[in-house]
Amino acid sequence: MARSLIDVLDLSLDEIDELIAVANDIIANPRKYSEVCHGKKLATLFFEPSTRTRLSFEAAMYELGGHVLSVSSGASSSAAKGESVADTAKTVSCYADIIAMRHPKEGAPYVASLNASIPVINAGDGGHNHPTQTLTDLLTIKREKGHFENLTVGFCGDLKFGRTVHSLISALSRYSGVRIVLISPDELKLPSYIKNDVLKKNGIPYKQTTDLLSVIPELDILYMTRVQKERFFNEEDYLRLKDSYILEPRKLETAKADLCIMHPLPRVNEISVAIDDDPRACYFKQVLNGKYIRMALIMKLLKEAGTI
Repeated sequence: MARSLIDVLDLSLDEIDELIAVANDIIANPRKYSEVCHGKKLATLFFEPSTRTRLSFEAAMYELGGHVLSVSSGASSSAAKGESVADTAKTVSCYADIIAMRHPKEGAPYVASLNASIPVINAGDGGHNHPTQTLTDLLTIKREKGHFENLTVGFCGDLKFGRTVHSLISALSRYSGVRIVLISPDELKLPSYIKNDVLKKNGIPYKQTTDLLSVIPELDILYMTRVQKERFFNEEDYLRLKDSYILEPRKLETAKADLCIMHPLPRVNEISVAIDDDPRACYFKQVLNGKYIRMALIMKLLKEAGTI
């Protein structure tokens, strides 16, 4: 069975360093990689809406000289007829060399990996995991800060349901000196199991607050997410809290000059467009970094499978 990537913790720290190094080399020397995957095919199986992740995987494969087979919704595949994830994986293995799968059900990419004869990359499964977004985030942090150690990282917004938040906290917990600040309404706090199994278990210092302004001066990185209206039990609570988590220029007055502002996107209104031109805004850099790290990952998994 070919090696797949379902969880970012499937990768050792050395492997993450290697992927980041390759991604940086791709950025510096794109022509060197333009035919690495010549004649190879990536199948993007997206049973849930996506813009950045699907297009970045497809752009990554094209820029490696490969080809793409795409399923952009469950309605356009045999899943609509009731085909199982296992059978879909076996079928696609006959046509492609590697799969990137997004699915609304937690664990679906894992099931696919058990049944596919080619590598499977989890491109997001429900509220569970999004390892390539985490790799994107890590590449962005490394390029902006130069290191992972001794950083104070603030996560703001929906920390309860945000799979990108859960994955990045797990990844950062492996580095020394990291400190986590959790900024959210009480209704959207980080789940207890992540606090217990990741932060407390690894001895990562953290604090929780509902007030972004009170902690912004101490942050090296601010990772914004959307506060989702649909997660609240009543609209009154939402209206009371929503403006607290809209990042505007005035809220950055006490922030560090080299603060790195990140967001997995899509953005709705939680970061004012007035911040887009601030040199601390890194979220569109993240988008571009996602393509490069996915290029590095595709090459790594195909090489380990003996395909390239």
